[in-house]
Amino acid sequence: MAGMLLIKYSEIGVKGKNRYVFEDMLVRNIKSALKPLDHPCDVRKADGRVYISYEEEDYEEALEALSKVFGIAWICPVTQIRPVGIEELKEQVVQFVRDTYFSKGEPEPFSFKVNCRRAEKSYPLNSMEVNMLAGEAVLEAFPQLTVDVHHPDVMLNIEIRPKDINLYSVSIEGLNGMPVGSSGKAMLLLSGGIDSPVAGYLISKRGVSLDAVYFHAPPYTSERAKQKVVDLAKIISAYTGPVKLHIVNFTEIQMKIYEVCPHDELTIIMRRYMMKIAQELAEKEGCLGLVTGESIGQVASQTMQSMLVTNEVCHLPVYRPLCAFDKLDIVAISEKIGAYETSILPYEDCCTIFVAKHPVTKPKLDRILRSERKLEGVMKELYQKAMETVEVIEI
Repeated sequence: MAGMLLIKYSEIGVKGKNRYVFEDMLVRNIKSALKPLDHPCDVRKADGRVYISYEEEDYEEALEALSKVFGIAWICPVTQIRPVGIEELKEQVVQFVRDTYFSKGEPEPFSFKVNCRRAEKSYPLNSMEVNMLAGEAVLEAFPQLTVDVHHPDVMLNIEIRPKDINLYSVSIEGLNGMPVGSSGKAMLLLSGGIDSPVAGYLISKRGVSLDAVYFHAPPYTSERAKQKVVDLAKIISAYTGPVKLHIVNFTEIQMKIYEVCPHDELTIIMRRYMMKIAQELAEKEGCLGLVTGESIGQVASQTMQSMLVTNEVCHLPVYRPLCAFDKLDIVAISEKIGAYETSILPYEDCCTIFVAKHPVTKPKLDRILRSERKLEGVMKELYQKAMETVEVIEI
């Protein structure tokens, strides 16, 4: 038996003449999300709405898939009927209530409100008249129910459109945001921690598709640490779409910095080289910026002074969606998207292995540049080797 879902969007609706571009991207992303279902779904757009026809046995899986699609405001199981006069419409509304709430026996009494939206202005009755007549019909059929226009238990929605009339009473909140791909692509610096997967999730909510880069430092970081990052990329890809993960062997660069540079500056200088490499990979992949999980003041390398010095090596913009979040905010989102349990697995990444005991928190650019000059003559070769041995995993 087939069912139908009505998909509402919010922010897309305020777009102008190019709204269709965002709608088409949303439809494309919905189709991609529903592709793994056992039965094919039909996805179509019409009059500011998206409709999905599906097999009833796939209902739960369809909702789970749609719950990870950015751009969806509400998911509504809907009964769609052809345009009819008020008498037949009343009958259809009563039947809808019977099928939805009384098919499995007598429910607990509940209050309701009828909410009509009349997109088809030629319909002979206005919205208030439809509300009144349909509500009256429901009360006559089910006298145990009550009307509550302020805080109803059930909202009976009637959408009168040119070609169809939609009846629905359940609205499941979606992720909102913009369809992934509508705002270009960025390169996420993905570590094995809590923050960077959340940053990737949040930037994708604004329509940005992602590639990612991970800095691996064997033997100081294990294969389990690398697999942890791959697993995190898989988790965020459920929301962001396919991710191309670039794994950079960073060991020799880190060791040379450790040997030559002041230890209180290790984190900043390593971070600058990471940003250089990430930017080069980003440009090769057509990305329009870098994304990091930095939050102001969270650690020494995330003070405003440290970020200023780090940014100096980049000409691409660096987006930091978490810059104003505290750790509890970040953890809550990490748990929501299913990344937290993986993020806290005790496998160290390259940053934590080489962190100084007393890192500088307010670095001066001229001093950092002076320290980096000690690397001249050796770093170019190591940098080139790291770039030539990048491993790419399609996720």
